[in-house]
Amino acid sequence: MQYVIGAFLILHGIPHLVGFTIPFRLVNLEEAPYKTTILGGRIDLGDYGIRVMGLLWLAGAIGFLLAGVGLMLGQPWWQSLTLYVSLASFVISVLGWPDSRIGLIINVVIILYLIFGGDLGWLPATQ
Repeated sequence: MQYVIGAFLILHGIPHLVGFTIPFRLVNLEEAPYKTTILGGRIDLGDYGIRVMGLLWLAGAIGFLLAGVGLMLGQPWWQSLTLYVSLASFVISVLGWPDSRIGLIINVVIILYLIFGGDLGWLPATQ
């Protein structure tokens, strides 16, 4: 089970890369055009501000990758890292609303899993 959940965490990090590549104009996706606004267009961060947001999305991708690998390797720190990354991802998903609404839901599920999974015996054993 730890490999399935670890793979899920890694896979959840992949869409974060879109949040990084678009602000840096590394890709041009019709369904995710370049913009400098957050919160559904309510706040304009400008070119530099949106790049800072892009770096936060990249940090989320790296965090979920590390958390997934940590879980697969049975490292005890995977839970705390996953919780911190999920909380941060939740915040940037709120800022990226409505484009990141699916990620927002996934983050809530991960956070609830981490909070209640231990009591229910759903968390994988680690070293």
